[in-house]
Amino acid sequence: MSTATRFSALLAFAVAITSVSAQSTFPPTPLASKHFAYPTGIPYKVDTDQGLIRGFQHGYNICNSTTENQQSLCQTSFLNSIDDFCLWGPDPANSVVADKEGEMVAWCTKPGRGTRLIPNGALKGVQFMRTPDYVQVVGFIDQTQINIAAGDYGGEMDPHGADLRGNPMGGLIYSNAWSSSPDAFTQVIEWHNFMGGDGFCLKVCDPAGPNAAHFCEHRLDRIGCAYNAPNNAQTGVFESCLGDNQDFPGVYTDAAGAVQTYTQPPEAAGAISTMPYQPKVPASSSCTPFTSSVLYTAIASVSGNGASSSATTTSGGSAATSGASSGTSKAGASTSKTSSGSTPSQTGNSAATVAASGFVAVLGVAFSAIFFS
Repeated sequence: MSTATRFSALLAFAVAITSVSAQSTFPPTPLASKHFAYPTGIPYKVDTDQGLIRGFQHGYNICNSTTENQQSLCQTSFLNSIDDFCLWGPDPANSVVADKEGEMVAWCTKPGRGTRLIPNGALKGVQFMRTPDYVQVVGFIDQTQINIAAGDYGGEMDPHGADLRGNPMGGLIYSNAWSSSPDAFTQVIEWHNFMGGDGFCLKVCDPAGPNAAHFCEHRLDRIGCAYNAPNNAQTGVFESCLGDNQDFPGVYTDAAGAVQTYTQPPEAAGAISTMPYQPKVPASSSCTPFTSSVLYTAIASVSGNGASSSATTTSGGSAATSGASSGTSKAGASTSKTSSGSTPSQTGNSAATVAASGFVAVLGVAFSAIFFS
């Protein structure tokens, strides 16, 4: 190799090293600090920062009839009611949540949002809850129908993430829960969405409330729905309720009557095998039952990818609560892989631990440590 060739190679190497070194982790403006009026104030992409380690926003935020199909990359989501909500799911089929949480797209129960639609029959039980400070939807789903791999116990999406770009990056959520009109949508600043283990929970907190960041805590990503959104959701039951506020996630009263705050251990400490408390399910009232075929008529013709589970999709008071021996999955090691290729322990978001019943003390203790907070 000539001296000139060697010099050129060294120069190229130096440029490459400089380029890598110039990459940054944190954006100038965190996702949670970006506010946009719906629909006219939303940009094509919320995350336009350059040179950041995680790369670019996968999808887009201006979504309409031209983007509404089962390949949509819309990352503008909604939670309004039991029959009108979206969940974050992967773009490609058979995906592991840990590998795609930064690239999730919206899957919704109603057309008109410019998103993908949750396939007919995928939802196996849904409880919508309205409280003084937040609304949440919790339930059971054949997750393969929204491209989550079978057996993947999933993880958490929220508007923060370890690098403050959110998971998904650029993901927005709106709600009419605090509006005077059903057609007026408010951007939700604090929210969390756990997906996996054939279960889900999505909570969005009133942006005008003083405790939105506490009720929609985003740092307890290893202990799933049972502890972050305690509920009485049941397989086969579809209901909309009023409820009291839950305790802040991670805050509990011990046997001596003292208020304690749980600190999630670092990933290096290994799987969480025990918990110092059992979450308290807040009181609910005025529950209205529904039948899934009536609720989700708009997606009746939407077909999935062929996979299915055996759970019923009609409401019924005799359905077993999740966590009981109702045929839902129980705690056990997941065979899904993290982005680094390691095999994680199960999260606390399996279908058997979505509801925080008395059984959760047994099931809700083996969680994964593979997700951004």
